[in-house]
Amino acid sequence: MLLTHRMDTPLSHETLDRRFRKNLLVATALLSTVVVAAWVVNALVTPSIALDDIRIAQVHRGQIANTINASGVVIPMHEEQVSSPIQTRVAKVHVKPGQEVAAGELLLELDDHTILLAMDNLKEQIAQQENRVQGLTLEMGQKLKQLVSDIELLELDLQSAQVKLGRYQKLGTLGATSAADLLAAELAVKRHEIQIRQHRESIVDTRRTTETNIEGARLQKSIFQKQLAQQQHLQSQTQVRAPFAGMLTWLLAEEGASLSTGQLVARISELRNYRVEASVSDFYARYLSAGQQVRVEYSGQALAGQVHTILPEIQNGTVKLLVDLEQPNHPMLRNKLRVDANIITDHKADTLIAENGPAFNGKGRQELYVIEGGKAHKRVLEVGLGDGKAIEILAGAKLGDRIVISDISRFKHLSSIKVTE
Repeated sequence: MLLTHRMDTPLSHETLDRRFRKNLLVATALLSTVVVAAWVVNALVTPSIALDDIRIAQVHRGQIANTINASGVVIPMHEEQVSSPIQTRVAKVHVKPGQEVAAGELLLELDDHTILLAMDNLKEQIAQQENRVQGLTLEMGQKLKQLVSDIELLELDLQSAQVKLGRYQKLGTLGATSAADLLAAELAVKRHEIQIRQHRESIVDTRRTTETNIEGARLQKSIFQKQLAQQQHLQSQTQVRAPFAGMLTWLLAEEGASLSTGQLVARISELRNYRVEASVSDFYARYLSAGQQVRVEYSGQALAGQVHTILPEIQNGTVKLLVDLEQPNHPMLRNKLRVDANIITDHKADTLIAENGPAFNGKGRQELYVIEGGKAHKRVLEVGLGDGKAIEILAGAKLGDRIVISDISRFKHLSSIKVTE
């Protein structure tokens, strides 16, 4: 076997240079490919949003009012409820719900049978008291006449006794009569004087007692007369009439229906003048006060008003307030119409503002996106007053900045978003 020995020969400089250039070109090509691939991947992975798919508001200067948004319902300025005066039933119905009625127009007739019976009974009792007064007056006259007659007879007896006493006194000075006869004559005079005095006192007592009884009868008669007047008033109320001209918004229209005392039978509402009953969360109760300006809105129309009354009772976490309108007879107003009531609690004349949108979340610091150089960059903005349509920008954005006001919370984890035309 033949063994050969091979020794490596050194490479020339040209070969080494050529190999180096080749490796450099390969590395450069690979790097370029990686960069291009990374750019393509980044372009494919980085989220973007179309400009036409979002709402943008530009920061500008203007005036703004801070408002509390409340839900409202239009109600009549004047509404009156008519109730049953007694426990009875509906006898006859003359109108229909929803009908316009004139003041004093007959709506319902209620059964007044029990009232008529009570009135007849009271009239009888009044007549009895009148008869009693007449009887007491006649009785007193007869008693007084008898007493006066008795006094006249007693006065004659007194005169006779006085004459007899005078005769006995003269005889006594002569010793022609006994002391017993004189004493008897003196006692007879005193007895007649006492009887006359007693009869005169009886006249006074009889007159006083009878007048007291007559006054009691007259008082009882007056009580019955007042009760009769009350029953007559109740009887007039069984003729249920419209208290003023308006619309019959509700009516118990079932003839024969039983009614309890005080039960609602009809509701009349004024046709031309309205106000708004607004409801707002009790969280805002401390910011509300009478006299605050209110902007009432419905279907693109706005009416000015002001808070008239804040109802003290809180129900189901809401406060109710009554709003008077500057145009209570505006054509758009309808009974029970639902409207938006914006209660103005503060106002600024010259400040940075932007159109309001879903991206804003009340007052205070919050993160929103501001468009710069084809991207929406996340910023922390300080938000102030808001009136539902516009909102005040206190810090974080300057005049002319464009803020994304659409709800893009799905991108909230990103610091920036690409915006495409």
